[in-house]
Amino acid sequence: MAQGKLVFFGELLIRLTAPGNELLMQSPSLALHVGGAEANVAIGLAHLGHDCAMVSHVPDNALGRGAVAAVRGGGVDCAAVTSGPGRMGLYFLSVGAGLRSSEIVYDRAGSSFAATAADDYDWDTLLAGARLLHLSGITPALGPRSAAAALAAARAAKRLGVPVSFDGNYRAMLWEAWDSDPRAVLSELIGLTDILFGNHRDLSLVLGRDFSGEGADRRRDAAEAGFAAFPDLKLIASTARHTVTADHHRIAARVDLRGGGHQTDEIDVTGIVDRIGAGDAFAAGVLHAHLAGGDARAMAASGLALTALKHSLPGDASRFGQADIDAFHGGGLDVRR
Repeated sequence: MAQGKLVFFGELLIRLTAPGNELLMQSPSLALHVGGAEANVAIGLAHLGHDCAMVSHVPDNALGRGAVAAVRGGGVDCAAVTSGPGRMGLYFLSVGAGLRSSEIVYDRAGSSFAATAADDYDWDTLLAGARLLHLSGITPALGPRSAAAALAAARAAKRLGVPVSFDGNYRAMLWEAWDSDPRAVLSELIGLTDILFGNHRDLSLVLGRDFSGEGADRRRDAAEAGFAAFPDLKLIASTARHTVTADHHRIAARVDLRGGGHQTDEIDVTGIVDRIGAGDAFAAGVLHAHLAGGDARAMAASGLALTALKHSLPGDASRFGQADIDAFHGGGLDVRR
């Protein structure tokens, strides 16, 4: 594994899930998992042997300490996760089944992370020796202070020559909760980005135009428009998901480079256990292959493997290694002994 840490900046969250496929509050119990878009990618890459470091802020209480312990237990360095007064961001999940979709309720307004400011983070120190900075569009969606902090992180990385990976992760409910301008903020962030996780809808939002056509052709048109609008952008990766039922999805993975791209065949993902974090698993798989020098085909295949495998695993993060990716591509579903 090449030297140099991968740095992840974002909020740690606690997820509370109704048991089985129950509705929230149907019975008086909830299962607890720790997540957060950026932390999920960090845990996924740590399980693939990468040196990952989390930058965040949590409340100085049992919830904050427990969240940090869980991320650290996933193999991620949490020395740069600070703590102080405030509350922990939460979200509640009811897992769908059949023709009933899953439902999420957020309770993260005014969290201790969202209250931090851009100058609370010393990026020259935090990015020293880094190979990559990974951010997502969830952080700037939390409010003006978080938006400023995300922009400061990306600007510092660009100044220091550290490549930026950015997952658009557009969350309309979060942006609409304050007087925001998502197009302006996301456009600046993507302008500072080397690797973008996003599809034609994300690019439509920031470019203010629609992309016609279907499937791979529309995605390539959108990618070419993104490359033209953002000169530093080198790679765009996305999944195409068709939901048959809550338990059966069809998924393909795509990676576009300036010189071309590759889209995998669509696969059936059935018997879904937990789809939360599947996009973060995809990002981890793509980045894993990218950091190893893989081409568009290798990156798409690695991303598809991890996103498919994540659907089999409860919780928010991928915890699979290279052997699991190899077994997925080998097609063997019998017990490995």
